[in-house]
Amino acid sequence: MMTDLDRRTLMQLLVFSSAIPLVAPARAEPPKPAAAPQGPPLPKFEFENVIGLAHELASAEFDSTAPILPDPLNTLDFDSWRDIRFRPEKAFLATNGSKFRLQLFHLGHLYRRPVIINTIRDGIAAPIPYAANLFDYGRTKIDKPLPVNLGFAGFRLHYPLNSPKVFDEVIAFLGASYFRFLGRGQRYGISARALAVDAGTPNEEFPFFREFWIESTESAADRITIYGLLDGQSATGAYRFELYPGVETAIEISAVLFARKANVRFGLAPLTSMFFIGENDHRFDDDFRPELHDSDGLLIHSATGEWIWRPLRNPAKPEFSSFLDRDARGFGLLQRDRDFSHYQDLDLAYQMRPSYFVEPRGSWGEGAVALAELPTEHETNDNIVAYFVPKSSLEPQKSFNYAYRLVSTLDPAGLSPNGRTLNTYQTSAAARGSAEPLIPGSRRFIIDFTGGDLGFYAGDPELVEVVPTASQGKITRFFIVPNPYINGFRAVIDLQLEPGQSADLRAFLRAGARTLTETWTFPWRGE
Repeated sequence: MMTDLDRRTLMQLLVFSSAIPLVAPARAEPPKPAAAPQGPPLPKFEFENVIGLAHELASAEFDSTAPILPDPLNTLDFDSWRDIRFRPEKAFLATNGSKFRLQLFHLGHLYRRPVIINTIRDGIAAPIPYAANLFDYGRTKIDKPLPVNLGFAGFRLHYPLNSPKVFDEVIAFLGASYFRFLGRGQRYGISARALAVDAGTPNEEFPFFREFWIESTESAADRITIYGLLDGQSATGAYRFELYPGVETAIEISAVLFARKANVRFGLAPLTSMFFIGENDHRFDDDFRPELHDSDGLLIHSATGEWIWRPLRNPAKPEFSSFLDRDARGFGLLQRDRDFSHYQDLDLAYQMRPSYFVEPRGSWGEGAVALAELPTEHETNDNIVAYFVPKSSLEPQKSFNYAYRLVSTLDPAGLSPNGRTLNTYQTSAAARGSAEPLIPGSRRFIIDFTGGDLGFYAGDPELVEVVPTASQGKITRFFIVPNPYINGFRAVIDLQLEPGQSADLRAFLRAGARTLTETWTFPWRGE
């Protein structure tokens, strides 16, 4: 990393001279300074600079060591670290009437790897030196000065998101390659990452950002550009984030990766979330709150135009699902359930947590949308990861370019033009209290579909049918009934499987040859 002196040309001393006049003037003129020698203009910062740094990193041996933090930062617990807060009046980017404010996170606790934060003004990048007066330390005591090259744990940007006169946090980069961002009226829940490596496995790696560059903006600008340099054991990368805050905040992301190793399972555009309990999964039910999740399903828009909905689970052991596709149109982890009564949490506001949806730009080629579901015993663990895996592994030292749009929304209904899955339930394949025989090895799945044009058919439900399929086993019964409470339909499907046999169950609604809904899919193992 270049020092401040490397970034700018030192001014030389002014040289004064005065000529002896041949004829004395009527009034003496003051001597004029000679023009100062000018060095060459500094090159303007561009994305190509970050790409070059990423390429250089990939050619060098990976250095996983992080400098030891000075006392007492190396022993801070969570509460002590959280007590160190950036002073809002010290926020950067506040000049020129900019709508954005840059605040920094202090090192300590889990965040022990320093990150260099630069600002870019008039095309020139300069690092922000550490200064104690940037922070309010609260009850945390720092008894000795800390070095100016200490660095920071990350940063966040504020913007008048919910009110014209209030600067709300709109995006934060903190820890490894994680970042979270919000649209209007949203609360933090799901996270995004720059890159996943062997996600959900014992060999998972967590690439991290070494350095960021944030562009200063003019007063009228409603977007801001962020550059990031990624490093990791298996890959390096250069990232550009174009942030557009709004009702549905969007980020246009461009990335260039350089693999250090061959045959590594990279996950592009990874999304990380939490699913503990929901209407379709009550493995843990000792809680007064009926549901606890940041996301309740994976939505995929395939290259064929099909919309696929996969409800999330909290499995007893790690489970991995893949949805093969070529040039997938999009995928995301959604929070569809917006009913407070389903969560009953006054503080955490799960019903206000956003959905993130990925829309690839250009061709991503053959690959698969992958879903990792990991077991968790409480709601504090992120146990869900969704990402795209290219069919062909990246070749070492060769660049791999891709781009996508990432949207944060409270209205997932707007993503799919057709009817959508609202609820998924499962139970024994017989009505309680009835003489209906229970078929051994069978399970009943109940799916509520709403939206799209389903309300049009509510008055003539005989025109609508459910179309179920199973990869294994036997579907022994299926039917639909109108559900006036959601202005849609409820489908019931009974699946019979041998013990230990696994199947993927799929279903959608149609009227004649017309598809009315997305395709619901759910994995099940015979008991």
